[in-house]
Amino acid sequence: MSASTRYTNGLAKLEEIDGEAGRKVIDSLQAIAPDLARYVIEFPFGDIYQRPGLDLPQRELATVAALTALGHCQPQLAVHVHGALNVGCTPEQIVEVVIQMAVYAGFPAALNGMHTVKTVFAERGLLPTGNANE
Repeated sequence: MSASTRYTNGLAKLEEIDGEAGRKVIDSLQAIAPDLARYVIEFPFGDIYQRPGLDLPQRELATVAALTALGHCQPQLAVHVHGALNVGCTPEQIVEVVIQMAVYAGFPAALNGMHTVKTVFAERGLLPTGNANE
């Protein structure tokens, strides 16, 4: 696959999953590191996300799990929680994936991840009334 095809396919996949949030990430890199922006589009979204074997909801749940487990990627985790919701994952599935990470990544990583999930859910009006500030 040519570099331009990877870029075009990657940009389309990024916009399908992350919409405006993905575009903001790419735009934020243009002034300082346009090559990094291109790499983000071409490799994960132009190559990996195009592979058969997992559908977009499965890929996004795996990404949410990995970013939660890393424990220090809250901005990227927020983008992918939005992405998971955008491609059809349920809030319950996202919460369960983060809880599962307590076993493998530890409670601090899971707690940090759940805080990010809660913030995204609040932004999208997905928290039950009265729970947004608890």
